[in-house]
Amino acid sequence: MRGMKRSFAAIVAAAVACAAGSVPAGASDGSKPPALEFLGQAIVPTGTTFAGTTVGGLSSIAYDAGRGVFYSLSDDQSQLNPARFYTLRVDVSDGQLNNGDVSFTGVTTLLAPDGAPYPTASLDPEGLTLAKSGELIVTSEGIATRGIAPWVRRYSLGGMFLGDLPVPDAFLPTSAAHGVRQNLAFEAAAVAPNGRHLFVGMENALVQDGPAATLTTESPSRILRYNLATGRLDAQYVYVNDRVAEPPVPATNFSVNGLVELLPFNDNFMLSMERSFSVGAPGTGNTIKLYSVAFPGAGDVDGLESIAGTTVRPVEKTLLLDLRTLGIPLDNVEGMTIGPTLPDGRRSLVLVSDNNFAPAQFTQFLLFALD
Repeated sequence: MRGMKRSFAAIVAAAVACAAGSVPAGASDGSKPPALEFLGQAIVPTGTTFAGTTVGGLSSIAYDAGRGVFYSLSDDQSQLNPARFYTLRVDVSDGQLNNGDVSFTGVTTLLAPDGAPYPTASLDPEGLTLAKSGELIVTSEGIATRGIAPWVRRYSLGGMFLGDLPVPDAFLPTSAAHGVRQNLAFEAAAVAPNGRHLFVGMENALVQDGPAATLTTESPSRILRYNLATGRLDAQYVYVNDRVAEPPVPATNFSVNGLVELLPFNDNFMLSMERSFSVGAPGTGNTIKLYSVAFPGAGDVDGLESIAGTTVRPVEKTLLLDLRTLGIPLDNVEGMTIGPTLPDGRRSLVLVSDNNFAPAQFTQFLLFALD
């Protein structure tokens, strides 16, 4: 993909115009949506192995600037290999991304609180982020159909369990009418640059909060904010997911849309990623959208067992980029992080896909320049 670039000035201008009533021109506090330029992709084929493990299911990614490496979590439920994350390098030294620019350098097994690897089908790892302390924070969606609760846990870079962060009872899958939905729970996790707060996003609504996303319905996810100094949950916000982007073919086939990643610029402004997939839809069936998200003015729903019927104000989101405009096949893109500085001084934005370990899919890394 060398030399493939695309400017999104028109999209960014539209996003800024939509927010012009509340965002000061030239704001430097993260309230002004960034400009993005696509700089290429790298594909890692399904079936690739590293250090005796099957590479795949990369559902999140984080950049460690001090070490110059990335960490990416596999969502393998300890079925192919024990639950793990990979250390890798992404070479953007020429300002572009091409096949061969991604190299895996390490794999680390995540240890359960008892000090042993996680048993098969005891977790569903999805979110990973690097805290300013040097710890990793990992989330599991749980397995609602088996009553296995979601969790948010602190880890050392060596994979040692360091502690749990509290998850409210409202999220526990105690019945078919309560808690997280199967495969629609803690998908997004990110620490704000100041290191003060961790944000954890639900892919779709809690069962008692509202419906899952469909072709005709939006879904009110919750975003949890943790104070990392105290280890306490200090706020919850509502994020309204879009409807499913494309109808499945036939209409009875599976489809989904949900919040899969957050990338804070500070405690008030961030990027979000929504991923929609419909079986049988054109192309790969994937629709990936990036949004600029603003928290000022949003209501705090912490402590509420259910938000159904409430009039709480959700966070405000503005479409920044629909990745279909890139004109390339898109896999199940779920991870996003700010990476190293590019040769021209802009920061890199790196995205990664979860290939579901499926032969028809691929692990896809995408590179953007971020102004």
